[in-house]
Amino acid sequence: MATTMLRTDVFFRNATLPLATAALLATMACSRGNVQAAPAMPPPLVTAVQATAQDVPRYLDEIGRNAAFESVTVTPQVSGRIVERHFQDGDNLRRGQLLFVVDPRPYKAQVDSAQAALAQAKAALDLAKIQFARDEEVIEAHAISKQDYDTKKNTVDVDQAQVEAAEAALETAKINFEYCYIHSPIDGRAGARLVDVGNVVQPNTTSLLSIQRLDPIYANFTITEGDLPAVQKQMSSGTLKAAVRLPSDTENAARSGHVEFLDNAVQNATGTVNLRATMSNSDHHFWPGQFVDVKLVLSTEKGAVLIPNQAAQISQRGPFVYVVKSDDTAELRPVKLGQRQGDQVVVTEGLAPNERIVLAGQMLVRPGGKVRVDSNSASTPTSNAGGKTTQNSIQKSGGQS
Repeated sequence: MATTMLRTDVFFRNATLPLATAALLATMACSRGNVQAAPAMPPPLVTAVQATAQDVPRYLDEIGRNAAFESVTVTPQVSGRIVERHFQDGDNLRRGQLLFVVDPRPYKAQVDSAQAALAQAKAALDLAKIQFARDEEVIEAHAISKQDYDTKKNTVDVDQAQVEAAEAALETAKINFEYCYIHSPIDGRAGARLVDVGNVVQPNTTSLLSIQRLDPIYANFTITEGDLPAVQKQMSSGTLKAAVRLPSDTENAARSGHVEFLDNAVQNATGTVNLRATMSNSDHHFWPGQFVDVKLVLSTEKGAVLIPNQAAQISQRGPFVYVVKSDDTAELRPVKLGQRQGDQVVVTEGLAPNERIVLAGQMLVRPGGKVRVDSNSASTPTSNAGGKTTQNSIQKSGGQS
């Protein structure tokens, strides 16, 4: 009976194996049929624009820092106690405006004393002149000796010198008295006061206030010695302009400055040369000590090929773009990029004007594969106007200054 059961199990096992194999083969056949029946993927949808050609500036991009056109630290020229203050911290000051008053009473007393000394010296001089004039009338009659005559004449000269010394002492006393009233030497903005009423100050040692003139304002920056010849050429022709803006400003908001200063030596440690541009700053948009972006316009490149920045892609072999050919296939085209112009970038090699390039959708594009160009996309770069405005604004503002 055991033998019979063993044969039955073997029979069922052998019978089940062909059935499982047949079922597996049938499943694979169905799967293969489904794969073959799947529809082909459509070409990827992309946005395309045309490369444009226009004149663009060739420039140096530098980082600079603003500095006040004039900066003065106010110090007293006489010693004494501060008795008055006539401004508030941060005020816009006018040239000649009264700032501080040092106790003037001691210096007024010196003026009065000097005036009295001068009057005394003048009285002595007048008496000496009268006596000398009397002696002059009788000297020829030998009524007085020659020695007495010379003594009287010398007395007049000495008294005349004493009058001049008294006049100088009075002038000094008046100047010191005027120094008690401290005025602003320039138009500018006041910083925080450094002394208060009641403080005793010393001449030329105690700082009272810092004043900085903000309009116009400087932008100090550097260039490498390799760029120096081009900069010197532009400066010699008087056409060197700098477009200056804050890092938070748009490029269209850059303000034109005239480059008036080029340092007389290259810095040994850095190999750079210091330059300075002067800009109008009536609205106090720039502030001393701020970092600024300085675009130094050297020349104009005619007919440069421009594409939007986002159209250029980067691979291990360098930048490239997808060019959409007439049959709607995408060609991977290596290019060389030049300087950025606002939202666009110059293509120096690899692309011709009016060629269509892929602006968006590059991730799904295969080199040589078909693409579907979005009919709603513009034929020219939407950012072209912005780049053109940037160029024109620089040239226009440069011509005005």
